[in-house]
Amino acid sequence: MAKMTVRTERCKGCGLCAQACPKNIVAINKEKRNKAGYFTAECTDDNACIGCAMCAMMCPDCCITVEK
Repeated sequence: MAKMTVRTERCKGCGLCAQACPKNIVAINKEKRNKAGYFTAECTDDNACIGCAMCAMMCPDCCITVEK
């Protein structure tokens, strides 16, 4: 099973990762902010992640990792 991890302290919530996800399981969490004041990305369904790493490739701040 693949696992997406977001370094929330670096995430600016741009949403490029969510647009790139073919399974539509990456979203911007609108309930909590990081220390810089940004809403951050999260995987909404870890079991549905296929480990394609499109989210990580699109992240301009290199704050997403995907492990298989």
